[in-house]
Amino acid sequence: MQNQPRYSWPSLRVSIKAMLVGLLVMLVPAGALVAASQNVKPGITLQISPSSQSIERAKTASYVVTATSTGGFSGAVALNASGLPAGSSASFSPTSVTLSSGSTTTATMNVATTQATPTGTSTIKITGTSGKISGSVTAGLTVNYQVSGSFSMSATPSSVAVPPGATAVYTLLLTRSNFAGPISLSVLGGLPTGAAATFSPNPVTGGSSSLQITTAPSSPNGSYNLYLVGSGQDSTGKTQYAYANVQLVLDSTLKQFALSGNPSGLLAPGTSQVLDLRISNPNAKALSVTNLSVSIKGVTPTAYAISNNLPCTVADYVVTQYSGPYPLSAPPGSNNSLSELGVAASGLPRIEMLDARTNQDGCKGATLQLVYSGSGQGN
Repeated sequence: MQNQPRYSWPSLRVSIKAMLVGLLVMLVPAGALVAASQNVKPGITLQISPSSQSIERAKTASYVVTATSTGGFSGAVALNASGLPAGSSASFSPTSVTLSSGSTTTATMNVATTQATPTGTSTIKITGTSGKISGSVTAGLTVNYQVSGSFSMSATPSSVAVPPGATAVYTLLLTRSNFAGPISLSVLGGLPTGAAATFSPNPVTGGSSSLQITTAPSSPNGSYNLYLVGSGQDSTGKTQYAYANVQLVLDSTLKQFALSGNPSGLLAPGTSQVLDLRISNPNAKALSVTNLSVSIKGVTPTAYAISNNLPCTVADYVVTQYSGPYPLSAPPGSNNSLSELGVAASGLPRIEMLDARTNQDGCKGATLQLVYSGSGQGN
C-alpha cells in the first residue's frame, strides 16, 4: 500500500492564514477603485433672486446672482446673459467673480430696458463660465407699458393657494382719476400649464372685477406670479395702462372642500346682505381653512328688466371679503356655516348693491351667480 502524505495541524493553520492575507490584499485595491469612481468633478452652480420681475418699459430690473463652487472648483468665473428682450441690455457688477474651493460669492445683474423694448415676458439665461466649466440659471422678466395716472388697480387677496384642479378667485379694484371709459383686463404671463384666466366683467365700466383662475388636475405644483394689466383710452384717445400682481400657489397636499352660500335677504340700492358661507369637508380628517374668497361671476336681471332694457351688471355690486381670523377648523365630514364655526356676524362676507339711478329698477329682483374659492390643509 502506497504511503499517503501527512499534514500537520500547524502547517495547515499557516496555509489558511496565508490564504486570508491574500484575500485581504486583493480587497484593498478593489475598494480604492470604487472610491475613485465616486469623485465629484469640479463645477459651478448659479442661483438668482428674485426668480422673476415685472417692470415698466424704460426701467431697469436688478437681480442678485449667487455663484457656488462644487467639487473643489477654484478660479475666475465670467458672467453673461442671453435671451434678453429686444431693446434691452444686461450688465454685471462685477463682470466676473472669483471662487475658491467650496466658496460662494454674489454679483448684481441689471437689465435695462428702453422705450423700444416690446411688452411681454422673457426668460433670461445667466451663464457663468471658467474655461470648459460652466453653470447656468434662468430668470423671468415681464416688461409692461408705462403706468398712467388716469387709473390704478389693486387685487385681493394678494395670494391664493389651492390644489391642482381647483379655481382661485381674486377681486380687482379700480381707482379712477378723471377716467370714465371702459378698462380691458388681461393676464400678462405667469399662468401654470393647463390653467385659464377669466375676468368678470371685462371690460370694466365700474370700479371692480372678478378674476377666476381655473386650473387643471395636471397643472404642476409651484408658486406662480401673475401680472394683471388694465388698459383703456382716455378722452384724448391715448391708451392708458395700470398693473397689479397676485400670486397663485398650487399645492397637491391641500384638500378639496366645497363652499356655498347666498345673500341673507333681498338686495336694494344702497343696502348690503351678509353671506354666511357653508364649508363642506368631505375628508376623513379635520380641515384647517386658510383662505376664503367670493366673487360675482354674473347677474341675471328679471324678465321685466330685460324686456324693458333696464341695465344691471356686476359693476352694480361690491363684495366685502371675510378677512379672518384664520385658520378656520372644519371637522371631518362636516357641513358648517361660518357662524356655526364661531365667526361673528360683523366678520361675515357681505354683498352690497350700489345706490345708482341706473340700477334702481334693472337690478330689482336680479339673480347673482357667485363663485367661491378657498384653500385648506388637512390635519
